[in-house]
Amino acid sequence: MHAELRDALDAVANSARVIVLTGAGRGFCAGQDLNDRAVAPGQAVDLGETVEQSWNPLITRLSTMAQPVIARVNGVAAGAGANVALACDLVVAARSAKFIQSFATLGLIPDSGGSWHLPRMVGQARALGLALTAEPLPAEKAAEWGLIWKCVDDEALDAEVDALARKLAALPPLGLAAIKQIIRTTSERTLPQELAVQASEMRRLGFTDDYREGVAAFLEKRPATYHGR
Repeated sequence: MHAELRDALDAVANSARVIVLTGAGRGFCAGQDLNDRAVAPGQAVDLGETVEQSWNPLITRLSTMAQPVIARVNGVAAGAGANVALACDLVVAARSAKFIQSFATLGLIPDSGGSWHLPRMVGQARALGLALTAEPLPAEKAAEWGLIWKCVDDEALDAEVDALARKLAALPPLGLAAIKQIIRTTSERTLPQELAVQASEMRRLGFTDDYREGVAAFLEKRPATYHGR
């Protein structure tokens, strides 16, 4: 499935305006299949290799796609599955969905970006609570905490995600890619460095056809059509 997902992302990398990632069936993603990593007494399995070869490349790819990536969380997101959702740009979850950092019950740590995303999104106290207790976090509370973008009624999930995808698809793709990049890397810079990056990006984007089209459409009171140039 990891290989299939990577192939799917490759296939749309240069064409899609927006990517929606969701689960088939009742849940979003249960994370690593423990049957695939079961160990007999006296044996061992290299979980680091599993993370390095499968989960880390997926998290990196999702978080660095040029397009906005929406996680449509239609059910339980557990373990690495929860952190796959958090690697996306916007998470819209059904009210019945839950996020579970289940690693502590196995004597493990929140991998797949979990230990990086959690404290940055909800603060250290809540990150530790989620990671240490492995208690399910209902989608509604996840939205209240700022862990996800939005929680909606189950029956409204499809319409909500479709509307969000259409809205993003109609916006200037170069600008959206720049927003993703600058916000995702802002913690690496001081304020003076950030101001310099902002000036550089505004200069670059201000020379694009999309910016000219946006201004023209605003002045002419018409919908804009963006081509990513």
